[in-house]
Amino acid sequence: MQIEVSGNQVDLAEGAVCAEALQEGLSKKQFKKVVAAKCGETLLDLTAAVPTPCTTLEPVFAESEEGLDIIRHSTAHLMAEAVKKLFPTAKVTIGPSIKDGFYYDFDYERPFTPEDLEAIEKEMLSSVGANKEFSCQRMSADEARAFFADMGEDYKGELIDDLGADEYTVYTHGDFADLCRGPHVARTGMLKAFKLLSVAGAYWRGDENKKQLQRIYGTAWQDPKALKKHLHRLEEAKKRDHRKLGTQLDLFSTHEDVGGGMILWHPKGALVRAILEDWERKEHLKRGYQLVQGPLILKRELWEKSGHYDNYRENMYFTEIDEQAYGIKPMNCLSHMLIFKRKIQSYRDLPQRYFEHGIVHRHEKSGVLHGLMRVRSFTQDDAHLICRKDQLQDEIVGVFNFVKDIMDMFGFQFEAEISTRPEKSVGTDEDWELATRALTEALESTGKEYSINEGDGAFYGPKIDIILKDSLDRRWQCATIQCDFTLPERFNLVYVGEDGERHRPVMLHRVILGSIERFIGVLIEHFAGALPVWLAPVQARLMNVTDAQYDFVEKAKEFLLSKGIRVESDTRNEKLGYKVREAQVEKIPYMLVIGDKEVEAGCVNIRSRDGEDPGLVTLEEAAQLILDAAQEPFKRGGMSYSFSG
Repeated sequence: MQIEVSGNQVDLAEGAVCAEALQEGLSKKQFKKVVAAKCGETLLDLTAAVPTPCTTLEPVFAESEEGLDIIRHSTAHLMAEAVKKLFPTAKVTIGPSIKDGFYYDFDYERPFTPEDLEAIEKEMLSSVGANKEFSCQRMSADEARAFFADMGEDYKGELIDDLGADEYTVYTHGDFADLCRGPHVARTGMLKAFKLLSVAGAYWRGDENKKQLQRIYGTAWQDPKALKKHLHRLEEAKKRDHRKLGTQLDLFSTHEDVGGGMILWHPKGALVRAILEDWERKEHLKRGYQLVQGPLILKRELWEKSGHYDNYRENMYFTEIDEQAYGIKPMNCLSHMLIFKRKIQSYRDLPQRYFEHGIVHRHEKSGVLHGLMRVRSFTQDDAHLICRKDQLQDEIVGVFNFVKDIMDMFGFQFEAEISTRPEKSVGTDEDWELATRALTEALESTGKEYSINEGDGAFYGPKIDIILKDSLDRRWQCATIQCDFTLPERFNLVYVGEDGERHRPVMLHRVILGSIERFIGVLIEHFAGALPVWLAPVQARLMNVTDAQYDFVEKAKEFLLSKGIRVESDTRNEKLGYKVREAQVEKIPYMLVIGDKEVEAGCVNIRSRDGEDPGLVTLEEAAQLILDAAQEPFKRGGMSYSFSG
C-alpha cells in the first residue's frame, strides 16, 4: 500500500508498523527525534500497525506538545515500575501526564521519604539502561478485571467497572503492566531526561471521603538540556515564591487563628493595594465607568433567582439573620443589576458601566489554598456593562483594549481563549450561541489570536479568558470578559428603546486584574519582589553615616515627602553597609546616603537597587530622578499617575 509521510510518498508492505513507514519518509536524524505517529487525529505507538485506511502518517516529535505528553506519560509508567519493584506492597492507582510533568498516586502503608525518591529515581535509570520495550495488549473487560485482580491491584477493577467499556488496552514494559489508553514511547531507553520532585497527599478519585493516597510528582523532557532549563526555572520560582517574599518584605501574612485563605495585610502590603486600586479606579473613570458598591450579603432568594443557588451553591457561604437566609456574595453582579433597575433607563443611557472593587467570598477546599494565589476572601476589580445588542461588540472590544493597555503597562505578554458552555449552565441554546458569536467576532476584530476552551464558561455565559505570561514564562489567568443574555432576563432588566417600547439589554461581566490578591502575588513573583517604583510601598530610604547628619536627613525627608515621594529614614546607630544591605533585601528602589560631604554640599549620594549609581545629586535632582522612574511604565500607554494617598 502507498501512504504519505511528511510530504513523501512511501510504499509499504501489508502489516507494516508505523516505525517502518516513518523511517521510509524521514531522514535518520529526523527519525531519532520521533516518539509516536499520528494518522488524522489518532495518535499511534511506533510499534502499532499502520491503520487501514490511512492515507497520511505524520511523525510526533519529542519536543512537540503531543510528544512531550507521551514522554511524560511513559515516564510515569517508568516510575510506577520502580515503585512496585522497591515497594512490592504498594498499590498503583492512576498516573497521568500534566503540564511540565507527571504524577502517579500510590496506596502504601507509610509516607514516601526524600530518600525513597532518590532510590526510585535510581531504579528508573536502571530500567532506562535496560531499554525495555513498551508493548500493548487488548483485553475484554472481564479479562482485564481478572488480570489486575491476579496482580492484587484492586483500584484497577474499580476503574474498569466505572469506565464501563467492552475492551481495554494494557501497556507492559518489563514486569510492570497498567491499564492505559496510550500511546507510549517504543522503549524505556528513550526516556533520558526526568527528575522526581515531591510527594503530596491526594484522595482517591479526588473525593475527600475516600482513602488518602500518596502522589509522587516528577518532570520529564525531550533531552537533558531542556530538563536542566526547567529545573533552573523551578529553582528561580522557589526564590520568587510570593509567600516567602511577602514575609521578607513585610507585606502580608496568614494566621491559623483567622482561618485558611484569609489574608492579613500589613501596612506596606495595604499601601501597595491602595496604590494599585487608586490607579485602577482613575483608569476606569477615564473610560466612562461609574463607581458603585454593593453589600457583602444578599437574601438567598436573590441567589436562587440568579441561578447561583442551584449552580454555584457549593462555592458559597450562607448565614441567617432574623430567620432569613442570606448568601455571602461570591460575585458582584446581582447588586449591579439592582442598581441598574433603580430607575427607567433609556436607550440613550446605554451603555451603563458599573465598577466596584468588590470583596467576595468563595469556598475553596483547604488543600488548594495557596498564599495570595488561591484564597477564600478576595477583592475583584469587577465591572458590569449593560448595553444594547447593537453596542455589544464595541463594548467587548473596549474591554479588550483596556486589558491590553494594562498588560502592556506592566510588560506582560498574554494569550486569549474563549471558554464555551459548560454542562451545568442556565439559558437557552440561542442565547449561548449569540453570546459566543459576539465574543468571537469581537476578538477576531482586534486581530488577537485565540484558542477554544470547550465547556469552561461560566454557568450563565461564555467568556474570553486572558492568560498573562510572567518573567518565568508561567501562565496566570487574570482578566475575563463574560457575555450574559440570561441574568438580564431573570432580573427583568429593560430599557426604553427609540421606538418607545421596552427592550432587553445584554450584560458583560468583566475583570481586568481579576483578584487583587492574586494579581499582587503574580506581581511579586514576576518582579522577584522588586516592585516597580510607582508601586513600591517605600520608594526611597535616607541613611546617615553618623549622628552628625541627623538634622539634614530629616530636612531631606520633609522635602521628598512634599514632592509626593514615599520615603523613610534609617538613622539607627548601625554601620552604613548594614543599612544598605537591609534596604537591598527589602527591595527598596533608591538608597540616599548622607555623610559630612553630602551635608556640606546640600546633596545626597543616590544608589539604586539595580546597581546603577548616579552618585552625588541635589535633593531636587534626586526627587526628579525618582519621580521619572515612577512614571516610566505609564509612558508606554500614554498614561500618567500620581498616588493621592
